[in-house]
Amino acid sequence: MAAPPRRHALLAVAAAGVALAAADTYVVVLALTDMMEGVGIGVDALQRATPIISGFLLGYIAVLPLIGRLSDLLDRRRVLLGCLVVFVVGSAVTALATDLGVLVGGRVLQGIGGGGLVPATLALVADLWPADRRGTPFGVVGAVQELGSVLGPVLGAVILAWSGWRAIFWFNVAAGLILYAAVRALGVGVLPALPSARPSAVASLSSSRGPGLRGRGAESGIGRRVLVWLLTALGLGLAWLTLAQPAALVTDVTLGAPFVPVVGSSPLVAPIGITALAVLGLLAVVTAPRWWATLRRVDLFGALLVAVALGSLVLTFASSDPEREVVGPWGYALLPFGAVALGVLMWWHRRARDPLIPRQVVGARGGRSLVVSLLVGAALVAVVVDVPVLARISEDYDATGAALVLVRFLLAVPVGALLGGWLLHRLGDGLVAGAGLLLAAAGMLVMSGWTVDSLESPLPTTAVLLAVGLGIGLALAPVNNAALADSPAHAHGVASSLVVVARMVGMVVGLALLTSIGLNRYFAAVRQLPDPFDTEALVAAGVVQVQTVFLGGALAALLGGLVAFTLGSRRSAVAVADEPRFVGL
Repeated sequence: MAAPPRRHALLAVAAAGVALAAADTYVVVLALTDMMEGVGIGVDALQRATPIISGFLLGYIAVLPLIGRLSDLLDRRRVLLGCLVVFVVGSAVTALATDLGVLVGGRVLQGIGGGGLVPATLALVADLWPADRRGTPFGVVGAVQELGSVLGPVLGAVILAWSGWRAIFWFNVAAGLILYAAVRALGVGVLPALPSARPSAVASLSSSRGPGLRGRGAESGIGRRVLVWLLTALGLGLAWLTLAQPAALVTDVTLGAPFVPVVGSSPLVAPIGITALAVLGLLAVVTAPRWWATLRRVDLFGALLVAVALGSLVLTFASSDPEREVVGPWGYALLPFGAVALGVLMWWHRRARDPLIPRQVVGARGGRSLVVSLLVGAALVAVVVDVPVLARISEDYDATGAALVLVRFLLAVPVGALLGGWLLHRLGDGLVAGAGLLLAAAGMLVMSGWTVDSLESPLPTTAVLLAVGLGIGLALAPVNNAALADSPAHAHGVASSLVVVARMVGMVVGLALLTSIGLNRYFAAVRQLPDPFDTEALVAAGVVQVQTVFLGGALAALLGGLVAFTLGSRRSAVAVADEPRFVGL
C-alpha cells in the first residue's frame, strides 16, 4: 500500500483539480453576458448563448464512462494528467475565442477534462485505501466538489472586478498547469488492471529482443520524439495565431491574408486555421502507436453509444425553455435517436466480450447507488436554482443578497460530505445516506411552505437550509462507496464515472421537469387573477412556482432516501478482497 503521506498528498492534488472543475461549472453564470459580447452576440439573443453552458455539460457527461474505463486500463496518474491537459487546452481555447463555435468547442474540452478528474479521483481513493477505510477520503472528494461550486461565483466576481472574462479562463490555465506539475512531482506508479499491461510483461517483451533491435529501436524512438516535439510546437503555435488573431498581423495587407476565412467567419476555416488543424492531425497520426493500442482495448463502439445516448439527453433538456416546454427544440429528434442508441447499447452490452461497462458494475448495490445519485442531483438542483429565485421575488434582495442566502445551503453540503464519510465505517452506507436524504426531504418539505416573508426570519431559514445541505452532503460518500465496494477492482473507474453521470443527469433533467411543472402552476395561477397587473398577486403566483419546485425536490430526496436504505451496511466480498493497485510510492 502507498505510504500515507504520499497518498494523502496525491489525494489533495487530485481533489484540488476536482474543486477547480466544479468552480468552472458555476463561474460562467456571472460572465455569460460578457462572453456573449466577446464573440459578437448581443445580450438580446440570450438563446444563442445556450451552447456555452450546454457544451460544457455535454463534454462533462457524455464521455465520462470512456474516461472511467481508460482509468481502469492505465495508470490513474496518467489519466489525471491527461484530463488536466485537456482542461488546460479547453480553457486556453475559451480564453482566446472570438467566435461562438470556437468558444463552445473550448467549453466542451473543459467539460471533458474537468469531468474526467472526478471518476479518476474517486477511483484513486478505491486504489489507495482499503474498503473499510474509504469513507473519509470519499467525503473529502465530495466536500471539495461542493466547495468548488461555492467558490466558483466568488472567484468569478473577484476576477471580473479587476479584469475581463478571459482572465477567468487564463486563471484556469495557470491553476491547471500547477496541478499538472504537482501530480508529476509525486511520481506515483500504478499497476494497470490487465496483467498483459503490467511492467513485468513489458520488461520481458523488451528483454526478448536482440541488442541490435533494441539499438535501432532506440534511434528510431529518438527521431520520433523529435518529430513529435516539432509537430507539437508548430501545431500549437499556428493554433495560437489562429485563435489570438494578433492585430499587427491580421490588419496587415500582406500578412493578414492567411487569417481571412475561406468561407463563413470562423478563424478555423482560414488558411492558417486549416494548416493548424492539418499539423495537429498529422501529430495524431504520428503519435497513434502510443494511444491506439490502449483504445483498442476499450469498447469504442459501446463508448460511442453511451456518448450518443447521454448527449441526446443533455442537449434535449439543456436547450429547453422551461417557460414554454420541457423538451427542447432539438428534443423531438434527439430523444428518439438517443433511445435507439440506448437500445443498441443494451443489446451490445449483453453480446460484447469486454463491454465498456463491465457487467458486474450495474448489478447488486451498484444499480441502486445510481438511482440514489440521480435523485440526489434532482433534489440538489431544486435548492440551488430556486432559493435565489425566491429571494429575488421578495424584492428585498439583489443578486448578491440572493447568492448569500444560497451560500448557507452550499456551505453545509461539504460539511455533510465530510461527516458522511467519517460515519461510513461506523454506521454503514445505507443508514448514513438514507438518514441524510430523509433529513433533506423534511427540510425541503418545510421550504415548500415558504413565502416571501419567510426569508425575513434569518434564524429558522438558516436552520432549514443548513439541515437540507447537511442531509444531501451526508449521502455523497455512501453512494460512491457502495458503488465501488460492489464493483471489481478493474472497474472502479467506470463505476465512479457512472455515479457522477447519474447525478449530473438528475440535475439536468430534474431542473427541466421541476421548473416546467412549477411554471405551469404559475401560469395557471396568473390566468385566474382578476387583475393581471396586481403586483402582490403576481408575486404570490411566483411563490407557488417556487414552492412546487421545492416540493418536487423533497419528493426526490424522500425516494432517494428510501432507496438508499436498501444499500445496507455490508461490504461485498469483492471489495474486501480488493488490493490497492498503487505500488512503490
